Amino acid sequence: MTDEERFILDDPAKLKALAHPMRQLMLRHLGIHGPATSTTLGELLGAKTGTTSYHLRQLEKYGFIKEIPERSTGRERWWRHAGEPRDMRLPTPDQLAPEDRPVLAEFHRIGMEEDRRLFESFPEAYWRDPEWAKASRGLARMTKAEFEEFFEAYIALLMKYNRSPEEAPQDARPMHVRLFALPADED
Repeated sequence: MTDEERFILDDPAKLKALAHPMRQLMLRHLGIHGPATSTTLGELLGAKTGTTSYHLRQLEKYGFIKEIPERSTGRERWWRHAGEPRDMRLPTPDQLAPEDRPVLAEFHRIGMEEDRRLFESFPEAYWRDPEWAKASRGLARMTKAEFEEFFEAYIALLMKYNRSPEEAPQDARPMHVRLFALPADED
C-alpha cells in the first residue's frame, strides 16, 4: 500500500474529531448500516437531534462522512461514510506535539473499550454462528523488518476484502476484524 492510499491522522484536529465516543458510535453505525439522518442516529444513541447534528457536522468538516444531497430534503439531511474503505493510520506519540498526545491516548482508550466489548462477546458469537466467528492466537518470532512486512500484508489483505455497503455482494456481512500485536518478552 502506498502512502497515497493511506489516510494518516497526523492532523491533531482530525484526530480530536474522532476521539469522541458519540462520533465513534455514529461512524460505526454508518459503516455497518449505511446512510442515516441525525434524527435516526439520535434515536439509536439516545441523544438529542441538535447534539447528533453537531457531531455529524464535525465528522463532515474533517472528511469522515459526507452528506447525500439527493436524499436530503429541507431540514432532513442524510449522511454516509465518506468514500471507499481506507487504510487509516494513527501517528505515533513522538509524531505529535506533547499537548496533542492526550487526544491520541483518548482515541486509543475509546478503541480499546470497543475491542474489549467485542472480545467479551466472542464466545457467544462463536457458539451461535461458528462459520462467521473465528479467532486465532499465536506467538511468532520476527525481526522488526519482518513484523513491518507482516503488518503491511495484513492491512493489504483486509483492504482487499473491505467494500463499502453499496459495493458489497448481497450475502456480505459487516465483520469486526481486529489485529493487535505486542512484544511477548515484556510480560
